[in-house]
Amino acid sequence: MGNTTEQDVAAAEELVEFIRQSPSMFHTVATARGYLDEAGFTYLPESATWLLEPGGRYYTVRNNSSVIAWRVGCALDDPERGDFHFQLTASHADSPTFKLKANSELEGPEGYLRLDVEAYGGMIDYTWFDKPLSLAGRVLVREGSRIESRLVSLEEDVVLIPSLAIHLDRKTNESFSPNRARDLCPVVSAGDLSAGTVDALVAEAAGVEPGQVMAHDLFLVNRQRGRVWGAASEFVSTPKLDDLACAFTSLKAFLASDNEGCVSAWCCFDNEEVGSNTKQGAMSTFLRDTLGRIAEALGRTNEDLRRGLAGSFLVSCDNAHALHPNQPDRYDAANHPVLNGGIVVKEAANQKYCTDAFSRAVFEGVCADAGVPVQAFANRSDMVGGSTLGNLSNVQVSMHAVDVGLPQLAMHSSYETGGTRDVALAIAALTAFFDANIRIADADLAVLG
Repeated sequence: MGNTTEQDVAAAEELVEFIRQSPSMFHTVATARGYLDEAGFTYLPESATWLLEPGGRYYTVRNNSSVIAWRVGCALDDPERGDFHFQLTASHADSPTFKLKANSELEGPEGYLRLDVEAYGGMIDYTWFDKPLSLAGRVLVREGSRIESRLVSLEEDVVLIPSLAIHLDRKTNESFSPNRARDLCPVVSAGDLSAGTVDALVAEAAGVEPGQVMAHDLFLVNRQRGRVWGAASEFVSTPKLDDLACAFTSLKAFLASDNEGCVSAWCCFDNEEVGSNTKQGAMSTFLRDTLGRIAEALGRTNEDLRRGLAGSFLVSCDNAHALHPNQPDRYDAANHPVLNGGIVVKEAANQKYCTDAFSRAVFEGVCADAGVPVQAFANRSDMVGGSTLGNLSNVQVSMHAVDVGLPQLAMHSSYETGGTRDVALAIAALTAFFDANIRIADADLAVLG
């Protein structure tokens, strides 16, 4: 599998920094917009008229938590490159955590001040205990007649969820099962601070007075610094590896590619961890609306769009489970990926993943031509696996699609681990996909060039 190089470490460290700048889904989109703006992309609000040109680079945003960027090829009508079509990747901006309720402060018992939170997604609860945590997200503030959205991220740790001492629960190592309404209330103060403290901290971060904060979407954040580690620098550990590793690697690939024969697109959706069924999720109309408007702005008819979608290809990017060294029996004997083995193609007979034989053959063919390794994942046949956003987006915009991801350990922990080399390998695989001249004739034929 090779040794970790300086280039591998550099790519993983850039991922760590990308994640550090993205403590909430709103920050993830803001961070991605920075990459796009630097690369010369033009922001087109959904509420504006779109005027597109061949060779143009554009992006749009919904809810400030989902973003779609695209590049218009200059040779869309070149018969050697196939008919008008799209080549896309899709990842998600959110990760499991805890969300503050609207009235978030709990007073007592005694002088304690705590927070009232609820689970966002399916996290591993015990990994959130006994860690200093912060808050980040967005607030809606009022200034006169204006209500504005502002990003906030407290640059200090202000809360902690304490464990109960083993002396008071001797069976805690046998059956740890915390009650989320009772045991997962973060502590803000032991008596020095009073009600209103959290509101004041958030308002200060937003640059307004507490009375100006009208509403908020705020989440607990593990600010523990991500890092490349190991005697051979084999590992990268950080919060939010799922799915910001895929958001980052697909974005880097998108920006590095240059395919003149199609409309290339990079999509990053919100709310995958809670089902995607929101106005900005993968199951929303966001992708359908955007692709339709792109086609219309390029002078294509509705018939052209329908034909184009039939020849389009989506790579759904969401991380995969690497073989766990202490519990290998939890994995399928023949379909388990390992760290630093390259990008993973995920498939399931119950169709929780969008991969099928056609899409697997196309994607693995592209990677083979580029000399990039590919691994396979399938759940053990007696275990039910998770799902991701590829099938959900296909409900709105149907096209050939494959599910892939970087292999990782401890998925949905507050601090997750992947392989250092897999970051660069994923960028290489996805760059090859964006650069490939893929011509599809229904599900009968694909020509790679």
